[in-house]
Amino acid sequence: QLQLVESGGGLVQAGGSLRISCAASVRSLSNYVVGWFRQAPGNERDFVAGFRRSAGNTYYASSVTGRFTIAGDNAKNTVYLQMNNLKPEDTAVYYCAAAEPGTPAVTAQAPYRYWGQGTQVTVSS
Repeated sequence: QLQLVESGGGLVQAGGSLRISCAASVRSLSNYVVGWFRQAPGNERDFVAGFRRSAGNTYYASSVTGRFTIAGDNAKNTVYLQMNNLKPEDTAVYYCAAAEPGTPAVTAQAPYRYWGQGTQVTVSS
C-alpha cells in the first residue's frame, strides 16, 4: 500500500513563493504517475500539475502554467510542487496523488488510487 504525506503548506503573501512536498512510504514514487490537486472552500477539487515520471513528462493547469513547477527527487522518494508568484486565488488545500504508470489521463482524478491528507496553502492579498 502506497502512503503519501504532504508537507510545506502555510501562509504567504501574494507574489511570494512556497514549495510543498509529497513524500511516499513503502514503495518508490518513481513507478507512479504523481499529480497535485487543490480544493478551495465551496469548490470542487481541481487538477494543478502532474508528473509522468517514467517519461519525464509534466502537465499543468492553465491557471498555474509558468508559475508552478512539479519535480521529483528519487533519492528522497518525494515529489515537490514549487509555487511562485502566488495569488490569493491559489488558496486551497493541496493534495498529492499517485496513479499506476499506464494511466492515460493524468489530469483526471479518477485514475489516482492513492491520496495524501492534504496541506493548506493560504495566500494573502
